[in-house]
Amino acid sequence: MTTAGHIDEGEISSTSRAALRVLATALLDDLGVLTDRLVLMVSRAQPGYARLGASAPDALRENLAANLERGIQSLGGFVPEGASPDDTSRETGRKRAREGIPLEAVLHAYRLGAQVIWEGLLAASRERFGGRFDHDLLTASGWVWRVFDASSAALVDDYRREESRLRSRELGRRQAFLNALLDGEGGDTVLAQDAATVLGLPTCGPMLCVVALLDATADEPLRSPREALAARGLVSSWQVRPSDVVGLVALGDQPPSEVLAALRPVATGRVGASPVITTLARVAEAYPLARTAARTLTAPGVAFLDDRLPEALLAGGSELTARLAQVAFGDLLTLAEPERATLLATLDAVIDSGGSPTRAAQRLYCHRNTVIYRLHRIESLTGRSMSSARDRLLFALGLLAVPLLDRRRQDGSGVSR
Repeated sequence: MTTAGHIDEGEISSTSRAALRVLATALLDDLGVLTDRLVLMVSRAQPGYARLGASAPDALRENLAANLERGIQSLGGFVPEGASPDDTSRETGRKRAREGIPLEAVLHAYRLGAQVIWEGLLAASRERFGGRFDHDLLTASGWVWRVFDASSAALVDDYRREESRLRSRELGRRQAFLNALLDGEGGDTVLAQDAATVLGLPTCGPMLCVVALLDATADEPLRSPREALAARGLVSSWQVRPSDVVGLVALGDQPPSEVLAALRPVATGRVGASPVITTLARVAEAYPLARTAARTLTAPGVAFLDDRLPEALLAGGSELTARLAQVAFGDLLTLAEPERATLLATLDAVIDSGGSPTRAAQRLYCHRNTVIYRLHRIESLTGRSMSSARDRLLFALGLLAVPLLDRRRQDGSGVSR
């Protein structure tokens, strides 16, 4: 165990310091025995260390021995000149982070190492010196355990730094591979295989591309999507980009509806899903389709492209959408908002009711004659007739276009993000 160098030796008496020096010298003579004991203890207590012991027993034993030695040297006050009291702790922290051993397991191993040293000090005092240093040990016990705590703090510091470095590097690799797939490089079988490995996805099989738009109103358009999907047995990989969050979801034997159901509760922005693709080579095709599906929404939610193809056609071109709405509704769009909204809602109800004013009136909670009056008003303002199949189609498309245009005005630009 290694001490962080800031522990003040003035906290213990000169007699306790002398006792520790004598006992530490005795423990160094038994370093091999202490190491054997610690190897056995950590292997039994922590599965991660047991795996290390099985795959690289010499390396594990060497590391534990080095930490025990530096810890004993620190307590005895004879760390070699030029060496840092923290060096083995910090190196162990970095090494275990690279090996993927959980920090909790590493700290447990360090507590076991502290236990081995402390019990070794007591045993040396009693078995070699007839208990002569027991009182000095008890007097110095607080300082000794502060040394152990400082050792753990040094380890944690470098473990977390290395973990952060590895995470950043892995994030960079994931981003690079996802960008390559979005750029259409998934047709390269070697790149596709490497991308699948890094992203944790299959190279082929049914999957969806999901895009969550980074609108100003939703800084985090999806909250923990990976976890939400994992709860339903779905594997996914996600990447935050400048204008959106992109995810690839492996469906396995589940339908796209499972993905949509999992994401809806965690969607706080506009989210779109592509049609099903079967290889990573098609990610470049799926991405713009998923993004278009998201743009068909005027409020937070999740849209599957195949369910919103008419809206997707309108979302594709802002100029065409605006022109369609103008041609369909003409002067109706210039009305004050209360009347404009009422007439559009009435038209929507009539079309959705198969052209029946009676059923539309039931949906709108008003009299049938009121619906008929509003339809005459609409026909007068637009110059179109509900009896014309072509005009009804234009009205239906116009009703899809108006919310998209309103959304774009809210975004402050002519084109949705």
